[in-house]
Amino acid sequence: MPTGPKHRPPRTPSAPAAVRLQKVLADAGLGSRREIEGWIRTGRVRINGKLARLGDRIGPADHIRVDGKAVKRRSARQTELRVIAYNKPEGELVTRHDPAGRRTLFSRLPPLKTGRWIAVGRLDINSSGLLLLTNNGELANRLMHPAQALEREYAVRILGQVSAETLKQLTHGILLQDGPARFEARFEEIVESGGEGANRWFHVLLREGRNREVRRLWEAVGCRVSRLKRVRFGNVILGPRVFAGHWRDLTPDELTDLLALAGMERPRTPARRARQDRPPARHRKAAVRSPSKPEGKRVRAKTPGHKPRVR
Repeated sequence: MPTGPKHRPPRTPSAPAAVRLQKVLADAGLGSRREIEGWIRTGRVRINGKLARLGDRIGPADHIRVDGKAVKRRSARQTELRVIAYNKPEGELVTRHDPAGRRTLFSRLPPLKTGRWIAVGRLDINSSGLLLLTNNGELANRLMHPAQALEREYAVRILGQVSAETLKQLTHGILLQDGPARFEARFEEIVESGGEGANRWFHVLLREGRNREVRRLWEAVGCRVSRLKRVRFGNVILGPRVFAGHWRDLTPDELTDLLALAGMERPRTPARRARQDRPPARHRKAAVRSPSKPEGKRVRAKTPGHKPRVR
């Protein structure tokens, strides 16, 4: 029998798999998946001239338009990943356009070569502090997703005295109304950090990002919040060197750790050098110090086998 080499027919290359519309637009840096879903529902997105629907998948030959403008498709690997830490002042809105003409943070941000800045969550107009922004829609979506349960730390100023019983109640859980539904919310930890006169400062730890949740929790126990500032998101600390209305790129170590928290790998694109647009050069080094924990009473959330205690 012949024992010569066998000749196999050439393989036919398989067609690229169709990808969800939300992922394509997020990879193009247009927004987070949650934001893009809202665009689809309101009819802002079209595929090959037809209105897009939730669940649509896109192939290489499909053409996408958002608000009538053609979308240039690119993968997340083709876009240089950037994440910045912005210090939002009170009175500023986290939106691209305000019908009343009020100031928005997007007018202060550095320009991007491709895509646009996506805010990781929000802070209301009366709140200040750390807000992360990125040009990667997938990263923004993961950081905001409730399943990640990333820590958010806030400094809160309360008018008047707060009893130990009230603090324990805030860590045990309180039912809050969220539209037609109710949900239980709580602080993972509360640290009393001093104050002057009638005001007391507390640092609180939360693992959710529902609308005005920090204020609503304090208001539910009869406390009035006079100031609210976010000081940490996940592993990223605002630091004292980023003044209100200014921003800085994350350091390479901060970015690596943040991607790990989101369950993502570092892209192979060259890392940008951490920099800050303001203040003057002597202050431009990115702040990477761990925050010193304030002295005072500490109340932890109730967990199985553990009783909250005040120290």
